[in-house]
Amino acid sequence: MSRRIADRLGGGTGRLDGRARFSPDGAGGLVMEESGRLQMQDGPALDATRRYLWRAGEGGVIEVLYADGRRFHRIVPDRLMPDDTHLCEPDLYHVSYDFTGWPVWRTVWRVVGPRKNYRMVTEYRRLAP
Repeated sequence: MSRRIADRLGGGTGRLDGRARFSPDGAGGLVMEESGRLQMQDGPALDATRRYLWRAGEGGVIEVLYADGRRFHRIVPDRLMPDDTHLCEPDLYHVSYDFTGWPVWRTVWRVVGPRKNYRMVTEYRRLAP
């Protein structure tokens, strides 16, 4: 996976290169684990990890949850470019998925709030076996 970050509030940029791994969660869903090296424009490189649960919802919807089971957002797979929002007071997160180039796919996050205003684009592609 390759992520690019554009901070519209502070004007900085960043990138994260790493891996996203899907594995069974033992409850019929998947665990998505992201790990990589985050490099912000004027900061030190940091190790970064994130973990989400992907679960089947009603009507074919994919529920994306935080690792602790709280709802994060949903993917409605009847569209090639599904989107959703997540309110984390006082910030609003909007995600757009792009599956039109499958098996390569992208997410675009737009985050706005009193102290946040950034865009994050991540491209996922399968590693060669």
